[in-house]
This record gives sequence, C-alpha cells and structure tokens, in this order.
Amino acid sequence: MKKKEAAIEIVKKFIQSDPVKAAQALETLPPRDAAQVIKDLPPSLCAQALENMPPQSAARLLEIGPPQEAAEILHRTGKFHAADIFRQFPPDYSKAVIPLLDQDFSKDISEILAYPLESAGRLMHTDFLAFRSDARVRDVILRLRQMAKKQLPAATYCYVVDNGNALLGVLNMRDLLLASPEMPVSEIMIKDVVKVSPFTDREELVAIAARKHYLAMPVTEENGRLLGIINTKNIIDSSEQEATEDLQILFGASAEERAFSPAWFKITRRLPWLTVNLATAFLAGSVVALFEDFIAKIAVLAVFLPIIAGQGGNAGTQTLVVVLRGMLMREIAPHDAWRLVRTEAFVGFVNGAAIGLITAAAAWLWKGNAWLGLVVGVAMVVNMVAAGLAGALIPVLMKRMGYDPAHSSGIFLTTVTDVVGFFAFLSTAWLLQGKLV
Repeated sequence: MKKKEAAIEIVKKFIQSDPVKAAQALETLPPRDAAQVIKDLPPSLCAQALENMPPQSAARLLEIGPPQEAAEILHRTGKFHAADIFRQFPPDYSKAVIPLLDQDFSKDISEILAYPLESAGRLMHTDFLAFRSDARVRDVILRLRQMAKKQLPAATYCYVVDNGNALLGVLNMRDLLLASPEMPVSEIMIKDVVKVSPFTDREELVAIAARKHYLAMPVTEENGRLLGIINTKNIIDSSEQEATEDLQILFGASAEERAFSPAWFKITRRLPWLTVNLATAFLAGSVVALFEDFIAKIAVLAVFLPIIAGQGGNAGTQTLVVVLRGMLMREIAPHDAWRLVRTEAFVGFVNGAAIGLITAAAAWLWKGNAWLGLVVGVAMVVNMVAAGLAGALIPVLMKRMGYDPAHSSGIFLTTVTDVVGFFAFLSTAWLLQGKLV
C-alpha cells in the first residue's frame, strides 16, 4: 500500500512539474496501462496531463474508465479541448457522458462542436471585455484598473456593443486615455471593425491575420452579435500545427501521430499508405520492365534512370510546396488555378531545358555519343514539365474534389514523375536505338 501511495506521489509531482513530458510519457504506454497510472490521481491533475495530449489519445484513455470519471476530468479541462476529446468518443460512450456534465458546460461543448473543426468558432474564446455604447470612459478605465489589481489577464481590446450584444465598435487604449472621463465610449470608438464569422476557416483567418496584423479579431454571428474573440497567437499556433500536420500527411503519415505515439498506432497509420506507395512503385517498375531487353542491350541507359527520376521528383516537390503554401495563405483563388498550372508548366520547361542541356553535355562527354546526350536531354525536359504540371495539378484537383490537398500528394507526385520520366527516356532511346549502339 505504501509503495502504491509513493508511486502516486511521484506521478503527481511529474505532472505538476512538467505536464507536457508527462503527457508524452503516458502516450508511449498502452492505453490500459496509461489509464491505470492516472486512475488514482485527482481529476485536476488528470486534466492537466490530458490537455497536453492529442484529443484522440486522451479520448482512448478516458473511455477505458467509467463515464462518471470522464465527466469529472472533462469539467476541469478547457472547454475547447474537452470538445475535441468528446468528438473522439464512440457514440455509446458519448451518450453515457452527456447526462453527467453540468448543463452550462454541456451547452458550451455542444456549441463548439456545432462549428467545423478548422473554423473561427472552434478557435475563439469568450473571455473578452465589452461595454454598452452609453458607458463612460471613466467606467472603462475603472474596470481595467480593477482587472489589473486582481491580476487578471489584460484585455487586448475593449469592444462596444448595443443592448442586443451586437458589435458596434472597438476602443483604442490611446483614445481612452486622452478622452474626457465623462465622454460616452460611442463617441471615441472605431466603427470600422474587421470581424469574422464563426464559420470562417483557418486558411482565411491566417490570410486576414497576415494582412491586418491585429492582436485579436472579434467573431460575430450574421446578425452582428458578438460571440467571442480569436487571438492572432491562436491563429499562428493553429497554422503552425496545420503546417506540421500537412508535412506529415504529404508523405503518408497520420496528422495525429506524434514523436512518442505508441508503436502500434504508428504502424496502423503508416502501413496503408506504404502499401499504396508500393503499388505505385510497381507501376513505375512496370514501365522499366517493358524495356527490359532493350536496357540489357544498352546497359548505360540504366545509369541515367535514377538521375531523371530524381530531378523530376525534386522539381515536382518544389512546385507542390509552393502551391500548398499558396492555398494555406489564400493566395490562390479558384479562377487563378489554371493560370498557376500554366505558369508552373512553363517554369518546368525552362528549368528542364537548362538541366537537360547540362545533363546532355555530361552524357556526350562521358560516352562520346551526342545522340545519347540528346535522349537524356529530351527526357529531362519532358519529365520536368510533367513535374511542374503534377505539382500544381494534384493539390488543385484534390481541393476541387473536396479532399485535403496535402493528403499524400507527395506519393502521387513521385508516381507521375517516375512513370513519365522512365517512359520518356526509354521510349526516346528505343526510337533512336540505331544511333546509340
């Protein structure tokens, strides 16, 4: 019994001193073992650890225990993270937990879950400072001083609303300090306020934040009612998280995977895409197999195959990264997509011509055969153009079809550049085989 109590104290101190590392340590354990570790901890400490875990991992831990314990822990986590965790519960477990939640907390979570996953409604918070339009300047300053005395977080902006809580304007701190104490705030407020809908997606929020440089933006309903505010810091953190997720997704890993996720979780997320990648590799290999006897006759061709495929893959990845960033930053409007594709194809042609000339010259000098240089150069141009087209087209088409444009685009791009590069090179060599032997 004493050993158990000592172990619990160690876990408590670990979570209190470094909740991030504690959460990572729990993630490395099988869910049942991790649930056993936190079983005897106070709900507040469990919440502290779970807040630093991906929602999916946190949900797996909670659903092992009884719904009552899950409800107690959820009450102590931030409501937005609690909503993310709740979304991951199986339907039967969700139905068991809902009646155990406080009415206000349950209402807050329901409202959050009503908004799309990557929207302003999911990123906003309701801790903002708002005053009626007839409030006096002295009232606002007094409230700010009271908050400072209580060591509450300072308000980034003060908002002005009407009796129906509709947003009318925002107060500038400099104007507050210079205005007469008896002046109503409606006379000094800035009426032209940049506001967003709770359904505004993360990509558009990033673009607005980059353009306006505000510290926070109000979130309003269609009728103008102020719902909450979204801090630029949250938008930046969210976009950084999306960027890292997209990087993982781009090459076939899972967005939920972390460095210390359980091995079996990593395997189940990566193996399906590795299987897809294997199938596409066989497709590229089948192109080479068509020319197997021809390659055996002119063995030097095998030397240039990885060079052409590698250059095409690198060029395509350059295009893909630029296009994905443009989509994230809202730089690419739907009507501009085809112009982008044409531009990238032209860039691929020019780069391919330059690299093709260098490669052709190297092949000619090495083997003393100008026709071999021509074959290599032509294949390089064709593959670089295909790389530019594929790098731009794949994410554009995936977006049009409603899929995440980053989702394993790298795998499909590599397939295109390998197949096109191999076929262009070997078919051109086959047509000119009399000049190569």
